[in-house]
Amino acid sequence: MSISSSIIQFCYKLDDSERYKRIKGFFYDLIDNPRSRLRPYFDVAMITLVVSSVYLIIYEVRHDLGLFGEIFEWFAVTVFLIEYLLRLWLYSPSHRIIIEQYEKDEFIGKPFSIWKALKKVLAAKWEYMTQPLAIIDLLAIIPSYRPLRFLRLFLLFRLFKLFRYVHSYNKFIQVLSEKRFEFYTISIFILFILFTSATAIFFFEAREDGGEIVTFFDGLYWSLITLTTVGYGDITPQTTEGRVITMILVICGVAVMAFITSIIVSSFNEKMEELRENSVFAELEKKKVKHTILCGFGRMGSVVADYLKEEKKHFVIIESEPINVARAKRAGFLVIEGSAENSDLLKSAGIKEHAEMILCLTGNDVVNVYITLTARYLNPDIEIISRANQKDSVKKLQQAGANHTVAPFKVVGLIAAEFIGQPVAFEAIHDILSGKNDISLETVTVKNKSILDGIQIGEVNFLANKLELFGVITTTKRNKKCVNKPFIFKYNHFYFNPNNDFILQAGDIILVIGHQYSIIHFKDQLALGKL
Repeated sequence: MSISSSIIQFCYKLDDSERYKRIKGFFYDLIDNPRSRLRPYFDVAMITLVVSSVYLIIYEVRHDLGLFGEIFEWFAVTVFLIEYLLRLWLYSPSHRIIIEQYEKDEFIGKPFSIWKALKKVLAAKWEYMTQPLAIIDLLAIIPSYRPLRFLRLFLLFRLFKLFRYVHSYNKFIQVLSEKRFEFYTISIFILFILFTSATAIFFFEAREDGGEIVTFFDGLYWSLITLTTVGYGDITPQTTEGRVITMILVICGVAVMAFITSIIVSSFNEKMEELRENSVFAELEKKKVKHTILCGFGRMGSVVADYLKEEKKHFVIIESEPINVARAKRAGFLVIEGSAENSDLLKSAGIKEHAEMILCLTGNDVVNVYITLTARYLNPDIEIISRANQKDSVKKLQQAGANHTVAPFKVVGLIAAEFIGQPVAFEAIHDILSGKNDISLETVTVKNKSILDGIQIGEVNFLANKLELFGVITTTKRNKKCVNKPFIFKYNHFYFNPNNDFILQAGDIILVIGHQYSIIHFKDQLALGKL
């Protein structure tokens, strides 16, 4: 078997190896994944090591650390070297590059060249090695060569390594790197101004008796200090021509500084939304608890969000309208601006790992259907509750994968039909919606062989407990003679204000309206076996 065939076979084994993928995934989460739970511990450990190594090198200038200093330095350098090699390994999948080149050559009928594939691998690795942070990582290892004492100046690069472990600095560097073209342009302009002004000032001042500019380097130094508007005053032009050049250079310096500032500010403005989203994702990861994804922060979404907050539930809002996003932020909620139909956004919100429920409450039924489809595809086990604004959308949402559908138009109609002529009931509903008088809508579950199991609902004296019966949720359909027409969920039936001969069964959920104290007292009475 040739060397090329052996390498190809080895690459395919790596590509199919679950163990290799787990190992690589572990190290990716450890040193490179910003949302990993392991990453903060690694960052803290590396920051401690960097600061400690720099402190000991500085301390060793006047003190002899002996064997301890030697061992600690070699330990730090070994860790830095391993980290550098791991980052180099993670940057690009070398085996995939070789496989892709092999399959490409096979497809077009060309003989496979292992050297061509290896050249691409080396090019990818070189791309990483020439990045600023990678260069800093490499230079940070150099101070270990003790015979060359001047190389200890490179210990400064260990301090620069801190940029890698502090996310805000990483974003700052990323923002600057995205504006490379603008900075290259302004750099060329600055160099041109410096050289031109240095030449002009040297030409006019060097020949002047008593002039402070003697060499061209003096002129270059004066130009840089003046252009940056620092102006130490140690070199002052003596000629009229020199002073004119100074005035022009000061104006150019102010313009250059303003231009650079505007570039940085505009870059951060463009990146700010991404930074906000990352902070939301990081906060979700940090909590490590199950949460709810709330899609839509309109009239219904805002009410649900207030309820979730009151119940101390963990949730994140996804909203596409900037006005609603701003309103959610003012309320102190975790919010991501974007469309919940985007599968990548839902993944980032933790729909696969941490979300236990998703609420599709936008005012557009088509959007709710797409969100439901996407959510069900990404997580087959997640509970989905979707809002249906039109009657025809209920079945579509259920077919798309919604566990439950909420139809406001039907709920309002049923409430009006059931409680017509009962102003007290309407007042209670108004108090629930407005949050007044501590009135709430609570659920009471009928437990197996409890006092409620098998009795008629008329036997429960709700009025004596200062409660109003709102309805009953059941898993099975009941006898039409003793109940009104139910509101049908996907798996349950909801009966508004059922008749007195409605028979309760284990698993039924009774919805009652009343003051919080009344509800607590009612539940305590049931626990004692009293009606």
